[in-house]
Amino acid sequence: MAAIEALKGTHQELKSRMEKSVDDFRAHLLSARTGRANVHMLDQIKVDYYGTDTPVAQMGQISTPEPTMILVQPYDLAMVSAIEKAIRTSSVGLNPMTDGKVIRVPVPPMTEERRKDVVKQLQKTLEDHKTAIRNIRRDGNEQIKKAAKDKLISADDEKRANDEVQQLTDQEIRRIEDLCKAKEKEIMTV
Repeated sequence: MAAIEALKGTHQELKSRMEKSVDDFRAHLLSARTGRANVHMLDQIKVDYYGTDTPVAQMGQISTPEPTMILVQPYDLAMVSAIEKAIRTSSVGLNPMTDGKVIRVPVPPMTEERRKDVVKQLQKTLEDHKTAIRNIRRDGNEQIKKAAKDKLISADDEKRANDEVQQLTDQEIRRIEDLCKAKEKEIMTV
C-alpha cells in the first residue's frame, strides 16, 4: 500500500492510530489490579483539583514501600482529603487511610471472586480496544474506496490495499489479545 502513490499517507496514518490504541490498552493493563501493590493502580483515578479533573499521579509522589501498600504524598496538603475520597469512591476497590500528611492505601490480597471480576473488566476493555482498531480499519477502507472511486488507484490496487489493511488490523488485534492473556495469567496466579 505504501508503494501506491495515492495511498502513501493512509497506511502510515492507520498504523500510528492502531499503535495508539495498543498503547492505551497497555496503559489499562498497567493499572489493572493484581495481588501486589503497583503505583499504576491509581493511574485511572482523577481528583477534582480546583475544578479540573487531575490524575492522582500529578497530585503527589506515589510509591510502594512494601508489596501490600501504596503511599501517596500529596504536593498540596489541602488536597489530602480530596485524594483520599477519590481513591475510596473509585472502582479500584481500595480503602485509603490518612494521617493528614500522607495517604496509605493498603492493597488487600485478592479473593478468587475479585480476580474473576478484574479479568471480566479486562475482557471488556479488550473488546473496546478491538472495536477501536476495527473502526480505524473501517476508516482506512473508506479512504481506499474513495481513492478507487476518484480513479486514483486501480481495482487491483484497491483489493491489495484492503488486504494490507486487514492484515494490519489482524496483527494489532493479535498483539492486544496476547497482552491480555499474559495479564490474565498474572491476575489469576495466586
